[in-house]
Amino acid sequence: MASAPLTILDAPPAKKGGKRASVAEALGLSNGDLRRMHETMVRIRALDERGLMSQRQGRIGFYVPSSGEEGHQVGAAFALRPEDWCFPSYRVPGVALHRGAPVPRMVANLFGNAEDFAHGRQMPCHYTFREQNFLSISSPLGTQIPQAVGAARAMQIRGEKRVAVAWFGDGTTSEGDFHVGMNFAGVWKAPCVFLCQNNQWAISVPLRQQTRSETIAVKAVAYGFEGVRVDGNDVLAVYQVVRDAVAKAREGGGPTLVEAVTYRMGPHSSSDDPTRYRPGAELDEWRKRDPIERFRRFLLAGGHADEAWLARVEEEAKREVSEAFKEQETKGPPPLGSLFDDVFATPTPALERQRDYLLRAEGGKFRKDESGAAFPL
Repeated sequence: MASAPLTILDAPPAKKGGKRASVAEALGLSNGDLRRMHETMVRIRALDERGLMSQRQGRIGFYVPSSGEEGHQVGAAFALRPEDWCFPSYRVPGVALHRGAPVPRMVANLFGNAEDFAHGRQMPCHYTFREQNFLSISSPLGTQIPQAVGAARAMQIRGEKRVAVAWFGDGTTSEGDFHVGMNFAGVWKAPCVFLCQNNQWAISVPLRQQTRSETIAVKAVAYGFEGVRVDGNDVLAVYQVVRDAVAKAREGGGPTLVEAVTYRMGPHSSSDDPTRYRPGAELDEWRKRDPIERFRRFLLAGGHADEAWLARVEEEAKREVSEAFKEQETKGPPPLGSLFDDVFATPTPALERQRDYLLRAEGGKFRKDESGAAFPL
């Protein structure tokens, strides 16, 4: 029988002030911590709404929303130290936000402009932030998993007290990289945490067609380490589970597979129409468990925030994102010469000749796209 996911937020009140009000103290979280969690979740939602709208308006070519999954992103990110390493999937922008990634730089990636850290070479929503130990996101499923395990093993060999965390969806558990990474981590007891965002759908493939296992967490047993299920829409429950898994990994206890049970409320991407394959009643049921609304009720019930503060946070998040879009939309493309940057630490003579030739031939600027072709995704 599958174990029920750990949940904290919906615990009934037990005394004056409520059991809910004592939960934060038990987890070692201050009132400021709780407010910061909520602020980050609201910023994720604001970025999603503006990003998807901008794609529909033809201002950017592509967007990957994560609405409905803010809880597991923030809960996990809050459990890490700055020196830990993040190997993300394309649906965890909140991890980067919590670790200090600037919203304008994230929006720059959506436009692929001159301020984009990837110089316009990556797809939108495929962020990378060196200062945050947030590695570049790849579209192919699962490639980040063996990378995370390899980094974790290297840190282990060096004797460093760091942990690597890999994020991926339920569909990725069908990829070979998932099983290779799990096996290697289990053999070496690598300081790694695997965080599966089980949002019930891998584009149009439901979880029931993805695996015959009772849960995703149980898959860890075959590789010799622990698997834990948690309510992915409960930011505090995710924080507790990931905090414990990270602490265990840091002290040499080996890896953990965390299955965060959540739901993708929007499309898989801006190229997807979930109404063609997903029952509307299912979405309506999961909307009742919206992680932001649940945490909002928790903050109010425990006296951690009032309606005025909550409204102000939402307004400020929307303004921050709106200003970032307005600013980044005015930026031009990356310099033509950036095509040759970050290829080799020291450019080869052949590469330098190619760069010099291109800059002379094109006058240092990209040609204007007059093809009229639509974005391919």
